[in-house]
Amino acid sequence: MNQQVQKKEPEEGFHLDTHAEDKMSSSSALSYQKKKVRSKTAGVMEGGLRMLPCYVASSQVLGVACVVLTGVWMGHYHGGYAWDSSQQQFNVHPLCMIIGLVFLYGDGVLVYRVFRNESKRSVKILHALIHMMALIISIVGLVAVFDVHNKAGFSNMTSLHSWCGMLTFILFLMQWLLGLGFFLFPWASTVLRRWYLPLHVFFGLVLLAMAVGSSLTGIAEKAIFSGLPPFAPEEVLTNILSLLLVCFAVIVGYVVTREEFRRPPNPEEEALSVHFNTLSEDSRPSTP
Repeated sequence: MNQQVQKKEPEEGFHLDTHAEDKMSSSSALSYQKKKVRSKTAGVMEGGLRMLPCYVASSQVLGVACVVLTGVWMGHYHGGYAWDSSQQQFNVHPLCMIIGLVFLYGDGVLVYRVFRNESKRSVKILHALIHMMALIISIVGLVAVFDVHNKAGFSNMTSLHSWCGMLTFILFLMQWLLGLGFFLFPWASTVLRRWYLPLHVFFGLVLLAMAVGSSLTGIAEKAIFSGLPPFAPEEVLTNILSLLLVCFAVIVGYVVTREEFRRPPNPEEEALSVHFNTLSEDSRPSTP
């Protein structure tokens, strides 16, 4: 009996060793699969990142085309530009709003994707400055149209376009001021800033969509009041302008929402941005 028991002991030990080897082999295989998936994901993201310059260049071509077509539309078909309370002063309004609330605003949104590896502080300043320029140009456009309406005795804020445009401008101003307070000259706590960041990014894209939507209603309103015949050259131009505005907003929104185009986190900058406090283990860098 003792001999039989002694014979079984090596067999049990052998089974234990085999089981341990199987676990180690399974763990190694799982680790290999994870590494393979990570490597494949990194390769896909790197391949997508190579397309970023193409998307950005496309957005700039579309944006400049929108500005040029608006300039040609008001300059060639409606008598040019002036600042004398005439129709030519009204023409300043659509040009300024396209430049400010659409083109420059969209470029300000893109800076975190274009300058992915630059100093975060520098990118923040550039972001704020571009949007400040957009704000100033938009104010000029608003003053132009209100001045013309007041001098001509027209009522203000009566159309859907005027309501949408004014709402977009007010929200843009609020968004800019909140961005200054939360991020460029931060007075809020780190927790509050992390809570507000996704809202800031989300409403940034919403405002771009609202700006384009307001532009489309304004273009349609102007074309209707002009009494254009079907397929008149001016009508074709306004339709093309409208499509280009939509395409510009779509490309900007696509670039901003693609995960691989996001600015890579920099722990040193994050630590500085919270006044050298150590980041908690479960916190994520507050990078747009």
